[in-house]
Amino acid sequence: MRLAVIADIHGNLLALEAVLADIAARGVDLTVNLGDCVSGPLWPAETAARLMALGLPTVRGNHDRWVVEAEGEALYFSDKLARERLDAAQRAWLAGLPMQRDVDGAGLAVRLFHATPADDDTYLMEDKRDGRLVQSEAATIRARLGDVGAARLMLCGHSHLPRLLVLDGTTIVNPGSVGQPAYSDPTPPDAHVSEAGSPHARYAVVTMAQGAVVSVEMVAVAYDWEAAALKAESYGRADWARGLRTGFAK
Repeated sequence: MRLAVIADIHGNLLALEAVLADIAARGVDLTVNLGDCVSGPLWPAETAARLMALGLPTVRGNHDRWVVEAEGEALYFSDKLARERLDAAQRAWLAGLPMQRDVDGAGLAVRLFHATPADDDTYLMEDKRDGRLVQSEAATIRARLGDVGAARLMLCGHSHLPRLLVLDGTTIVNPGSVGQPAYSDPTPPDAHVSEAGSPHARYAVVTMAQGAVVSVEMVAVAYDWEAAALKAESYGRADWARGLRTGFAK
């Protein structure tokens, strides 16, 4: 079985379409979506419509939750824009997404979640250090995972950084971000940046057989990121435009 894993689309319809085309060309068996679907100064409503039509197994990201629930200062610009652009059915779709879900991968139990199984806004495999995200120690990651039960493949997003780890026989994959290769989080006291280092749309393909992970391929797809950057600039978001063009936040 071949499983395509997408995450952190953030309303970037152009990147999503490029990734979906690449997935189709590879003939995978199933595609799953790890959340943060629409928030961003790009195409939130169009992205929601595309994802709803696909009906992929999808879990809720922190920005998906904020688009629906946050109020006042907790509602970031990108979340507010997405809320304004989405119709009632699209907002209801976001509100109904589960925090985690399990799927079967050729006899292998696979768990999907956005950040950690218990928290949609905590990095699983990264710590904030000197203004950047660095890989956490194994014991820290184990503690954040909690009880994995029968799951032997854990799929997460949130950090936007492609990463593959194996701990105690459990494979953990972050496919990177489809639609936002770099961002700056100014939230004190741990302001930090995440930078993939290139503008490509990222996803992963996991191959499984006989209850085991056979291979994990991290994929980077070219698309018209200049058009996406211009769209961000039309909303006055030069920071987003910089990240979309370069994969760097600074």
